[in-house]
Amino acid sequence: MEKIIYNEKLYAIILRHSFKKKGVTFFTENHLSQQLAFMNHPKGHIIEPHLHIPNKRIIYSTQEVLCIKKGILKVNFYDESKSYLGKEILCKGDTILLISGGHGFEVIEEIEMLEIKQGPFNHKNDKIRFNDTQP
Repeated sequence: MEKIIYNEKLYAIILRHSFKKKGVTFFTENHLSQQLAFMNHPKGHIIEPHLHIPNKRIIYSTQEVLCIKKGILKVNFYDESKSYLGKEILCKGDTILLISGGHGFEVIEEIEMLEIKQGPFNHKNDKIRFNDTQP
């Protein structure tokens, strides 16, 4: 697990395909609007049936999870003033939780990936596009 931090601010968490640990491992703090965990249980393990209780939540920013099923993806990170901060490369089996700041992507090798984020999503009001400022 890698935390992507710039100027003491958490921008992302990357869970590499090689991560292994028995039981349940949460990588996020409870205050984040998306929670990321890895689970590894032996055959026959039971996760008790359960319901999630409806709870009103206030979400101020969209966080998204990308799961790379195939290919290679370059993720570029930007701060709130749209300045380039750095990059990370994701490969098949890697997962990233994008928490804050801006981001852009370059497909290095044909990609298949899942994107998971809070909804409902409003294409008009939930995203600001800007020009790439990487060196």
